[in-house]
Amino acid sequence: MAYLWIALGSALGGMARYWCGGAVAARFGSDFPWGTLLINILGSFVIGFFATLSGPEGRLVVGENSRLFVMVGLCGGYTTFSAFSLQTLDLIRAGNWPSAGGNIAASVILCLVFVTLGHLAAMAINQARP
Repeated sequence: MAYLWIALGSALGGMARYWCGGAVAARFGSDFPWGTLLINILGSFVIGFFATLSGPEGRLVVGENSRLFVMVGLCGGYTTFSAFSLQTLDLIRAGNWPSAGGNIAASVILCLVFVTLGHLAAMAINQARP
């Protein structure tokens, strides 16, 4: 049953990634992979938030299948580090080293910041128990 929940989450995450990437590209263009960067930032926040909120010390009690659905399926289907890697390589191959370096730095730093923010937001909720 776990594989079914992961597959469902992955499908939904992949569809959300496709939509979000297209929406961002339509708004900001495709000279820089803004959609991939935003997707990775949001995915990092969601996984940090949900992992903390639903963890052993968390306020939200969910079953293992729910955690697999969100963290492995939904977040795994949504975040795009494979696309990040390919787009960065494309920037390098095009000789656009400043954009490639900016994409690497922004992706790593911002995703670490947002996974931390997700964790801290869930910790604040966990501490606000009635």
